[in-house]
Parts: sequence; C-alpha cells; structure tokens
Amino acid sequence: MTDTELQLREAIIAKCRWMNATGLNQGTSGNISARHGSTMLISPSATPYDSLTPDMIAAMPIDGEYGSWKGPLKPSTEWRFHLDIMKARPDVGGIVHTHSTYATVLAIARKEIPACHYMMAAFGGMNVRVAGYARFGTKELSEHALKALEGRTACLLANHGMIATGPSLDKAMWLAVELETIARQYYLALAIGGPTLLNEAEIHETAAAFGSYGVQDPPAKN
Repeated sequence: MTDTELQLREAIIAKCRWMNATGLNQGTSGNISARHGSTMLISPSATPYDSLTPDMIAAMPIDGEYGSWKGPLKPSTEWRFHLDIMKARPDVGGIVHTHSTYATVLAIARKEIPACHYMMAAFGGMNVRVAGYARFGTKELSEHALKALEGRTACLLANHGMIATGPSLDKAMWLAVELETIARQYYLALAIGGPTLLNEAEIHETAAAFGSYGVQDPPAKN
C-alpha cells in the first residue's frame, strides 16, 4: 500500500466519523468512496466507524470484474451506485452518501429542491432532482441515481437519503454539507409560505462567478 493510498483510506475513515459527529449522518447508514487511480476505495458494510482501520476499507476495480473487491470486510451495500457513478463520471473523485435529516425529509416527500438559493449553482443546474425509488443496494437504485445526477453534482434518493459527488473527497463532503444546508433552508421556507425562486440567468451568473469557490485543492508541489 502506497503512502497516497493509505492517506486516502485514512481520509475516508475520518470523514465517516466526522459526518456522524456533526449530525450529517447516523449510525452506519452512510457510506463514502474515493477514486484511487483505477480503483475505488469504499467504506465497508455495517461496520461502526469508530472501529474502522485503513486495511478495512474495501478496494474495488473501476473497470475490472464488476463487483469484485479486496479486503477483510465486504464493501458497503451501496457499492453499486458508487461504482457506477465512478465508471460513468470520470470527473468524480469522491462520493458521499448520507441519510441527513432535511435532505431525507424532502426525499421522503419526493420534493426536488428548486433554485431557492444562489448556492444551487454548486449543484450544476436549476434543481437537485429526486431519483426514483428502488431498494437499497440494487442495480435499479444505481440506474435511478445516475439519471438524477445527469448534469448535476448531487441528488436526493426517494425515501432514502442523498448523494453528493466531487472531483475530490474533500469537495464531495463540502457539497454534502451544502446540500443538507439548502435542504433545511428550503424546508423552512416552505413552512412560511414558500420561497421566491431565482431564474436561470441568476443561477448562471452565480455559476460563472464561483470560479474556484468552495474547498480548495492544495497547491501543487514544485
């Protein structure tokens, strides 16, 4: 195991623990993956985050035998949508799936999030869609998620939770936090009569102004 892979495995564990400590997730319901060259590293199934060690993170080939894995523990039951997103979206380097409260409330109600805040530009369009319902861990759920993520960086999963993606694990987690935040804001706005929505030109203007807004990649070493 290279130092880079070890650091990535440690980062997955740290973020699993962080998202539970902050309330972004509960128990072992969430899962996190990261791209490492031609391999996807993913948190294992039904294992308390506090007990995780780097060697317990499962490794799956992105373009090799579908569903094969290496490690002492099985990969998350949601490995299919993690792997299928990695295969279909070479721009994605990290994926965060949580059952965060407000995003899940909207997913249960099957309400997409419209352009109620300028931060919607971070999600790639005028809305965050709700993927159709399918049982957890199924290929059908993966297909629904891929459709909802077309042109987007995040989606809700009907009666389930949310998915956030990013070019790096740090940016995927940053976007997961932003998604839960905007879900809460939209929910509360609905309670007082509903939001006034931004138009397409306003969202596009924001997207253009973002540039490198958000979590920054570390500077390249000379």
